[in-house]
Amino acid sequence: MSSSAIATRVVLLSGPSGSGKSSLAARTDLPVLRLDDFYKEGDDPTLPLVAGSTDIDWDSPQSWDADAAIVAITKLCRTGRTSVPVYSIATSSITGTTSLGIGRTPLFIAEGIFAADIVDRCQELGVLADAICLRGRPSTTFRRRLLRDLKEGRKSVPFLLRRGWRLMRAERAIVARQSALGAHPCAKDEALGRIASAAAGRSRTGVAA
Repeated sequence: MSSSAIATRVVLLSGPSGSGKSSLAARTDLPVLRLDDFYKEGDDPTLPLVAGSTDIDWDSPQSWDADAAIVAITKLCRTGRTSVPVYSIATSSITGTTSLGIGRTPLFIAEGIFAADIVDRCQELGVLADAICLRGRPSTTFRRRLLRDLKEGRKSVPFLLRRGWRLMRAERAIVARQSALGAHPCAKDEALGRIASAAAGRSRTGVAA
């Protein structure tokens, strides 16, 4: 696929769970592709487990269908429309599909904790405008994540507490990993500035404009 034929590009917005990706994406008024909708279903035999536990490791990239996400992103860039699964985190299942259309916009956001894992593939396809990793204080992320997950009834309370504690201790390593994959680590204000630059047509260094 020639990058010169791509009229629309994507900003990949990653960061630890609870870092504020969804709320920041909403503030941009750009179309948003929710990458969490590409999780595998709970009965998938390839789902990884947390080491030393029977808990499914929903924070491992192996719990997510990167190939399906790439297909959706490239279709949006080529045609402005794609079919997206509707995923229930509470039941760990796909409950349906929906059509996402972005019109003729030159930029959209794909946000999720695994967004950094597809930076290289999006760049190779010529669809990448920027890749960002939101970072903040681990204690703040812990509180935000727990309140959200409890409000939405995402999983059982014991599971959420175990996961939250584990992620708080691992947060700096999570940010470091996503940065190594090509996502620029920054706070919300800088992230909004980078997205505004991408919307104005200024792609990140090394990506064809």
